[in-house]
Amino acid sequence: MDVNAAVAAAAAIAGVLTGVIAMLAFRWSERDQKRPTRTSLHTDAVLPPGVDTVLSVLRSSAVVLDEADAVVKASSAAYALGLVRGGKLAVEPMLQMARDTRRDGEIRQVELDLPRRGTGRGEALAVSARVAPLGSRLVLLLVEDLTEARRIEAVRRDFVANVSHELKTPVGALSLLSEAVMDASDDPEAVQRFAGRMQIEATRLTNLVQELIDLSRVQNDDPLEDAEPVRVDELVAEAIDRCRHQAGTKQITMAAGGADDLRVWGNRGQLAAALGNLVENAVNYSPARTRVGIAARQIAAPGGDMIEIAVTDQGIGISDKDRERIFERFYRVDPARSRATGGTGLGLAIVKHVVASHDGEVTVWSAEGQGSTFTIRLPEAAAARDRAQQHPDLDDEAGPDSSPYAPLPAPEVLP
Repeated sequence: MDVNAAVAAAAAIAGVLTGVIAMLAFRWSERDQKRPTRTSLHTDAVLPPGVDTVLSVLRSSAVVLDEADAVVKASSAAYALGLVRGGKLAVEPMLQMARDTRRDGEIRQVELDLPRRGTGRGEALAVSARVAPLGSRLVLLLVEDLTEARRIEAVRRDFVANVSHELKTPVGALSLLSEAVMDASDDPEAVQRFAGRMQIEATRLTNLVQELIDLSRVQNDDPLEDAEPVRVDELVAEAIDRCRHQAGTKQITMAAGGADDLRVWGNRGQLAAALGNLVENAVNYSPARTRVGIAARQIAAPGGDMIEIAVTDQGIGISDKDRERIFERFYRVDPARSRATGGTGLGLAIVKHVVASHDGEVTVWSAEGQGSTFTIRLPEAAAARDRAQQHPDLDDEAGPDSSPYAPLPAPEVLP
């Protein structure tokens, strides 16, 4: 009996010890799980409160580095620019700035030109980098992409320089011609000749100022605020009337076809100016006794039907290198011919802005010595109006399926 009691007592003691050991093991496991690890030290938990939220709404690319130069936090824009790779800051000048700032606590800023990621053409990416201490151990790097801002600034400088040059040319000519008229006051024939030259330069100056005004207007105004259905045949007839005198002087045949019962959606004045510029260019750059054709048709496109208007000439054509730049302001394929025709170099720039602001596109096909075809595509009136009513904030998808240089309906010579 005593033996059984002893066994029972021993079993009870063993059970108690087992329970105590299990409880201690569980408590130790819990405390070990709560202890920070080396991996957890490099997560968002080390960031000061609120910093993560602030970085997520910044437009600049943001990178946070710890004392070992490891990336603690990086925005998606930083990865897109190629600043962070493999958990490390990949731009050595920025990394050195971060180390200097961590050492002395000074805020630093620098502008750099970085190779553009994913291109093999050596294009530079202009950025502004600013480094500042973040707490006692972290460093914050903010990077702003300045590429587009620099491009716009370069365009602005070129525009001002070109405008100054273009204005000085006719103004200087008028000044010299007026002096010549004064010196030749006793020679009626010379006065008449110089006066004729003055009229030409005054007309060129007037055209330049008017086209600058037109370009400014199409860039700043929203033509679709007062949009309406515009008949294509009326636009074509107005463009032909605008150039009828120049065409008659050079014995150029003006022909049009396919524009009946077609309507586009937009500002009538701007569309007439754009098409008129294309037809005027075709006449000016075509040899005598040739043909200029204007043809229109309706084509199917993913976002709705489009109206395609093509202006074809038999002129000097455009080389490949010039074709990429002809829509730039003040760019001329043949400066000598432009001076002879009174061209300002702004006509195609106006065409491009007008068509783009009407949710359309303009393309060009050309071969040197064979002529050129400028094609504009604009939303068809009914389709554009329906899209505007159903999806007022949805941008139209550009690009019809058919080729811009497919054969158009045969033009008919206007009476």
